[in-house]
Amino acid sequence: MPKLSHIDSKGRAKMVDIGDKLPMRRVAIAEGVVHMSASTLRAIVANKIAKGEVLAVARVAGIMAAKRCGELIPLCHPLSLDAVTVDFDLPKRRTGIVGLRIRATASITAKTGVEMEALTAVSVAALTIYDMCKAIDKAMVIDDVRLVSKTKQTL
Repeated sequence: MPKLSHIDSKGRAKMVDIGDKLPMRRVAIAEGVVHMSASTLRAIVANKIAKGEVLAVARVAGIMAAKRCGELIPLCHPLSLDAVTVDFDLPKRRTGIVGLRIRATASITAKTGVEMEALTAVSVAALTIYDMCKAIDKAMVIDDVRLVSKTKQTL
């Protein structure tokens, strides 16, 4: 069984020591889906949601969340990110239940990766969409939040 990096030899939680690692260019991409009724998606696209511009607010919420990941997840290192983007893929089909896909890309030049920042951006963007639309769609489901890729390049 592989050793868990956040557990010490006595089974206690620990922050990983990255002091001896070399800085690298690191990029992580995460995505997730908010399933909703087609009428909810149409309201989002037409900017007819009472709380405001859903995708604009969700984008900013995701970026803000990535920047604060080290405060939200106890053993994450606080990072100074190079960039975070949050994008939305609107489904072409607009009947029945549809899936609004969220994709976040986080990048940094550092000694540790940015997977948690990308995943946090997607999660908070999805929660923001849910919060802003819950009054008109009680059946929304946040699903399939996952890491799509991570890369690192030596400087």
